[in-house]
Amino acid sequence: MKDFRRTPALALSFAGFLTQLDVTAVVVALPTIGDELGFGLAAYAWTMDAYSLAFTATLLAAGALADRHGRRRALLIGNVLFAAASLACGLAWDGPSLWAARAVQGLGAAFVITGSIALTASAYPEPAHRARAFGLAGIVSGAAMAIGPTLGGVVAAWFGWRWIFLANLAFCLLAAWIVPRLVAEERAADARPLDPLGIALLTLALGLAIETLLAGKSLTHLMLGASAALACAAWFVVQQRRRLQPLLDPALLTQPAMIAIAVLLITVSIGYWAVLVYLPWFLASASGLSPAQAGVALLAATLPMVVLPPVAGHLATRCGWRVLFTCGLLTIAAGDLVLALRPSWTLLLLGMAVIGTGTALVQSQLSGAVVTLAPPAQAGMASALTIVMRQGGFAVGIALLGAALGQEQTAVAYTSMFALAAGASGLGALAALLLLPARPTRP
Repeated sequence: MKDFRRTPALALSFAGFLTQLDVTAVVVALPTIGDELGFGLAAYAWTMDAYSLAFTATLLAAGALADRHGRRRALLIGNVLFAAASLACGLAWDGPSLWAARAVQGLGAAFVITGSIALTASAYPEPAHRARAFGLAGIVSGAAMAIGPTLGGVVAAWFGWRWIFLANLAFCLLAAWIVPRLVAEERAADARPLDPLGIALLTLALGLAIETLLAGKSLTHLMLGASAALACAAWFVVQQRRRLQPLLDPALLTQPAMIAIAVLLITVSIGYWAVLVYLPWFLASASGLSPAQAGVALLAATLPMVVLPPVAGHLATRCGWRVLFTCGLLTIAAGDLVLALRPSWTLLLLGMAVIGTGTALVQSQLSGAVVTLAPPAQAGMASALTIVMRQGGFAVGIALLGAALGQEQTAVAYTSMFALAAGASGLGALAALLLLPARPTRP
């Protein structure tokens, strides 16, 4: 067996590093951004959801275009888009200009991530080397997510929130220089066709759900918006089933275990990732923390994502999926309930550490579970499904928790928001308990 070459994996991991760092770094600065640009709660949520919605909607098309025109080219084009959009974010003068720039950031990130995953898979054809390469990428991604809040808080406090985006330019330039020198171009033998209608339907379903939750002012409005979103989602499913080469094959979700994994991906996004978006605001209102202080405090929730994934792999082998995922989601629910009680400062940190621990035990194993459960020929599509479910759940989760929080952001509203997150996590635990096999099985 040939020696494992780390340089391509490191170069590709570095290319995706910023797209992960940007998610959590921006979170801490959102209250400051809202104050300067005159944001309400809906605008606050859209600053994150514009990125997530564009990322989710573009991801599937990005994969098809990368296969057709070159995966390294797709990554580098995405890197340029991300850099240009970061500059636009740093120069934004109001909410709409920032949301538009964030959407372009999400579009660029989709091409970077898609190209990075595909190039990593092709650069390491041996299964053992490929596993090590993706493990290295996971460590880099986890580190980016963990240091993001602290780094974002420090940058916002010392230089202003705009430099969170402007600092991306130097790293994007470095990625553009490194990747062509260390990674060869790759194209798929059979390029997948584009599906503009499918992409539009998926975008409409998610966008309508988000806007309905954030802007719903009456029961009638909520019912109409929800009906429209469900109609688009149903049309997307029917349209995909009729295609010879679907973007996402709905048949993947016909077995109970795959349904459970889909529910888990969504509920983890609500119980942890969407909660992470509102924690800086909560910390500022409950404890009077500055952005820099909130960034340090959030390490309690993010550091477990770096430390515990190897433990999760050991537990998955020893205890099985059902036990690991059920206990992980119950741990997240318990942490959310602690936060709902608006406890003392010590218990507040404990609650954040608990949700981070539960997520670290679950998150790293979910993608592997999807690929294991899917037929081998659909492993790539199963991976795409993982990202779509996770990002889609994140976007809808931000809107759902924002709707529970409301415009007043009172103590009772925060209690309701964290309780809703706990309920979503409890639903995920129930799905894991009832639908997952005790041990991994491949169809």
